[in-house]
Amino acid sequence: MTLNAGYAYRTPVQTGGQTVLAFLSTRYTHSDAGIWAARLAAGEVTVDGRRARGDHVLRAGQVLVWHRPPWPEEDVPLHYTVLYEHAGLLAVDKPSGLPTLPGGGFLEHTLLTLVRRTSPGASPLHRLGRGTSGVVLFALDSHAGAALAREWREHAVRKTYRALVSGLVAPDALTVTAPIGPVAHPRLGDVHAATAGGKVARSDLRVVERRADTTLLDVDILTGRPHQIRIHTAWAGHPLVGDPLYAPGGGVRPDVPGLPGDLGYWLHAWQLSFTHPRTGAGVTVTAPPPTLLRTAAAPVLPPSRE
Repeated sequence: MTLNAGYAYRTPVQTGGQTVLAFLSTRYTHSDAGIWAARLAAGEVTVDGRRARGDHVLRAGQVLVWHRPPWPEEDVPLHYTVLYEHAGLLAVDKPSGLPTLPGGGFLEHTLLTLVRRTSPGASPLHRLGRGTSGVVLFALDSHAGAALAREWREHAVRKTYRALVSGLVAPDALTVTAPIGPVAHPRLGDVHAATAGGKVARSDLRVVERRADTTLLDVDILTGRPHQIRIHTAWAGHPLVGDPLYAPGGGVRPDVPGLPGDLGYWLHAWQLSFTHPRTGAGVTVTAPPPTLLRTAAAPVLPPSRE
């Protein structure tokens, strides 16, 4: 593990009347009032640039900042491969284990940080779960970003994933439309899972190869709900091999459920197709799957470039 440089969390105060301590402990419940009191005593919290006291009553329009000291980040794979770069767009191959964006204790050990070292203006157009490897597309300027965001909203971007699931999937093709929304989780309060009250979601599953007790699938997702493929394959009775969170039926495991960022499952974003906003040409970017997700006869494809 290595220490990062720390981070300043900035929060505009919308409604006044609360003390600083009450504001922090009711808004940011990951820490209780005692921990926030210790941070205030250590001088980590400011209001409008001045060191804050816990009994200070906030006014609307003030800006509260928690200056979080440096903390150790878990070791992760700190590398990526450029797959495609042309006219304002960059696609890279993210390894499993590397978070796409800051969160969950990660600040500098992220794909975004690595990419911005060489492309400072890069903005990701989507994200992959920490344990998911494969294609992540970045916009390098606002024009490309706005155009691709529109394609995403209009479902004009095709995303194909390769997944290894438990058991033998009987039909050669299967469409799953189980709605996805928040459900109770004993450690986090709630996580996304299959639930009748959730949002519409659709995944098209195709069998690529049946093995002894697992099945290799290609999955096209027509929507982009959190953890959609993990949930939908589990809903179909075939959770991803090694998934620590989701059980058959698409709900949270009843024994000792993991966290969404826990590793162990096998999922790879292997192909992304879109229309280039400047050239109008169709582009397909391919990230060769890891060995376990290749068929016996599959060739190793080189990265696509332009």
